[in-house]
Amino acid sequence: MGQLGFTIKTKQDLVDAVERCGFLPLFENSIPGFSVEENVDPAIWFGSEEGPWEWKGPVIRETGCAYGKFFEQKAAFISREWFPDFANYRRDGYDFDARYDDGLAPFRDKELYDLLDETVPVMTGDLRDKGQYRKGGKKGFEGIITRLQAQCYVVISDFKYKQDKHGKQYGWGVAEYSTPEKLMGEAFTKNVYAHTQKESYGRVLGHLKELLPWVDEAAIRKILR
Repeated sequence: MGQLGFTIKTKQDLVDAVERCGFLPLFENSIPGFSVEENVDPAIWFGSEEGPWEWKGPVIRETGCAYGKFFEQKAAFISREWFPDFANYRRDGYDFDARYDDGLAPFRDKELYDLLDETVPVMTGDLRDKGQYRKGGKKGFEGIITRLQAQCYVVISDFKYKQDKHGKQYGWGVAEYSTPEKLMGEAFTKNVYAHTQKESYGRVLGHLKELLPWVDEAAIRKILR
């Protein structure tokens, strides 16, 4: 059993873990025990059968959760219940246009965000093509898309896989991007600014302190930055 009190062996286990924890990074990070990687049956982490890598898309679809690079530039699941407060905190209470108008976001971020917002859901390759983020074109795609995820203006809405002639998926899944507003609808838009930024931070911090009683509060505050 992992430090969070469960061991993930099936897709349903992962669904339940996301709903139960509210916040669940995929990879090991600065907080020991706080990840799928550390709470999964080792036999399926890199086994020959389906595991967390293949379950990411289904978990997003089935739970309506947010998925993206939210902690230390690493991927994490955040439940539908907790993402509005987390996004309010990370956005400093701003929607993207207001952030840009106040000079808090560079034009390169606005350019990519607007393109993505107009075309969601959009695959990574298509977004690069539409925005000319290819060899000889614009640079900085990975940095911008990672920053927009950390600020909770962009999420990964699914993963798409190639299929063999028998219809079986293979290879690494390719990310499909969306915005929380488009992906979650009113469940997000009605709640994201329901509290002050300070209140949302306090709610998230309090929940994580309960979830991670063995962790010093300073370490939790650090991963939330």
